[in-house]
Amino acid sequence: MEQMSLFSEQAYAPLADRLRPSTLDEYAGQQHLIGKGKVLRNLIEGDRICSMIFWGPPGVGKTTLARIIARQTNASFIDFSAVTSGIKEIREVMTKADRNREYGTRTIVFVDEIHRFNKAQQDAFLPFVEKGSIILIGATTENPSFEINGALLSRCKVFVLHALTNEEIAGLIRRALKDPAGFGMQRVQIGDDLIDQLAAFANGDARVALSTLEMLVLNGEITREGDTVVTAQTFEQCTSRKSLLYDKKGEEHYNLISALHKSMRNSDPDAAVYWLARMLEAGEDPLYVARRVVRFASEDVGLASPEALQMAVAAYQACHFIGMPECTVHLTQAVIYLSLAPKSNAMEVAYNEAKEDALKQLAEPVPLNIRNAPTQLMKDLDYGKGYIYAHDTQEKMARMQCLPDSLKDRVYYRPAGLGREAQLKERAEKIRRWKNGEED
Repeated sequence: MEQMSLFSEQAYAPLADRLRPSTLDEYAGQQHLIGKGKVLRNLIEGDRICSMIFWGPPGVGKTTLARIIARQTNASFIDFSAVTSGIKEIREVMTKADRNREYGTRTIVFVDEIHRFNKAQQDAFLPFVEKGSIILIGATTENPSFEINGALLSRCKVFVLHALTNEEIAGLIRRALKDPAGFGMQRVQIGDDLIDQLAAFANGDARVALSTLEMLVLNGEITREGDTVVTAQTFEQCTSRKSLLYDKKGEEHYNLISALHKSMRNSDPDAAVYWLARMLEAGEDPLYVARRVVRFASEDVGLASPEALQMAVAAYQACHFIGMPECTVHLTQAVIYLSLAPKSNAMEVAYNEAKEDALKQLAEPVPLNIRNAPTQLMKDLDYGKGYIYAHDTQEKMARMQCLPDSLKDRVYYRPAGLGREAQLKERAEKIRRWKNGEED
């Protein structure tokens, strides 16, 4: 077998591997964990590493962070894959860790995709974690509360890693273009607009960003001077995405989400679907769109069609489960339903008016009749006096004041009278008349 040199291995390694950070200062993202003075950075720099689980989406640096920890803590590092390993491999690794311990060397066992291990495989780590033979660092894209057994999880600190922001991804791309380990030895011409579109396309995944950048450079146009030029056409071919307008400062981002929201509010499903497609095909995060749709369901539809919120939340969950491009149909379903649903902004108006009163009258006392009275002293002070348990009445409600005296006649919820709210409007008016003694 031909022996490859270190330099030839480096030359043929994927861009993401060539640019893998070796120190915390080179690491991109997760500043809530490794920023100056943050808990994980303090543990690493103080050499007080414990067993831990990194939970986060793909491409956010879980493996890289584990390798930085091993390097900075001078521990033996064993990279272990839950996809290709079983009980036999676990025992072999644990035997090696025990030998390292006898020689005074700590062993960090990094288990990628630890959620893929079954309970028996996870249990095999437990005694070695308990006696300190290994420091276990597991990486998972799934909620560890459900995918890692309780005994093992209780012995690990869980750190949540977030998807990288577009700005962090763009910074990685620019570093790759300048770093000699990346494309720093080549003259690559790529516009800021394409860098921003690539960052959006990566959707928080550094590996996707760097792999796609590598593909763009390899397929770039070579000029007579030997420069590599990445064009919009190259981007479209390599990503199957049109080079749509999505400017760096984000103005178009907000213009498009505004267009989507206002089209739904105006009951225009065709326009709403068009703006939805414009956003998604430009690389917008579908979860961002889904969150705005969930907000719309209560802000602009509300109780005129209570099912709207259920559909919007279901669309968000579908986007989370399956991602792009499959989730486009779920968002389309929600957007069309919300566009055609009867509209009411009564929820938004009610809360905003109540909020204004609440902020002006923060010290307004709770009426005595609806105060809690868990002690005799409170009862002696008339806490709860005059309270009527609504379920004990024939009408299932009582003529009892629940607002502070200064607001006792205030009305916040005023149904619009469309869709389901027509019934609620009639019901609310009937209740108010009864409480005012106007009908029995």
